[in-house]
Amino acid sequence: MKKQLIFLILATLVFSSCAKTYNAVLKSNDYEYKYEYAKESFARGKYMNAISVLQDVVSILKGTENGEESIFMLGMAEFNDKDYETAAEYFRKYFKSYPKGIYAETACYYIGESLFFSTPEPRLDQSETVTAIAAFQEFLDIYTDSSLKYRAQERLVQLQDKLVKKEYLSAQLYYNLGSYFGNCLDGGNNFEACIITAQNALKDYPYCNNREEFALLIMKSKYHLAKQSVEAKMEDRYRDAEDECYGFINEYPDSKDRKLAEDFIKDCKKHLGEKDNSQEEAS
Repeated sequence: MKKQLIFLILATLVFSSCAKTYNAVLKSNDYEYKYEYAKESFARGKYMNAISVLQDVVSILKGTENGEESIFMLGMAEFNDKDYETAAEYFRKYFKSYPKGIYAETACYYIGESLFFSTPEPRLDQSETVTAIAAFQEFLDIYTDSSLKYRAQERLVQLQDKLVKKEYLSAQLYYNLGSYFGNCLDGGNNFEACIITAQNALKDYPYCNNREEFALLIMKSKYHLAKQSVEAKMEDRYRDAEDECYGFINEYPDSKDRKLAEDFIKDCKKHLGEKDNSQEEAS
């Protein structure tokens, strides 16, 4: 118990001493002293202390021998403190001010890296994802032989997958809504929106990993669109759905949804056959 009490007293004294030192640094007009304190805080992982002091000195140190390092260190401190949007801004400022600086390549990479961690989940607006992709692409265009090249390429793949996921969720939502909104017997509807969204995604991302999932949504949407069509459009839509099913089977012969495609084909043939038979009887 006595040892614990001594430890607590010592810890309190150390904390109090550190707090006094930090407050003294903030009040000091010795910017070199502040800068050295910020460097020490950064090295010890005390990023908030480093950030507070660096924000106070970075503009004053601009143009000095420590100016370049101070703004880069501020960006890294913000990044390590997980304030990624602010970090990206400081890395941009560094790269704009020191495009040939010793940290230029790393700063350029960390613009994209900071934006990467700022991107939202796929269900939300993906404007920030597009911005992050542009940042990594710029890095790869400038530093073609960088040691960070492969990490940047991996990030690009991850970001593109997020955009693909966004498109898939949109297409899936249209499919799930089905005829819920509007009149599916009367022109534009959710099944058509699903088809267009999925087809555009396959065109925009031809090498994505979930092509089969998009193809399945297109096939199912075309089938249900045919089933809910007006008489004048029904035959064309059933034939289109049947062709889509055959195309799905040809492209994905081992798909777990092959049986579904075959069932759709049977139903399409049945409806087309019934229509053909009724036309022969009428003639």
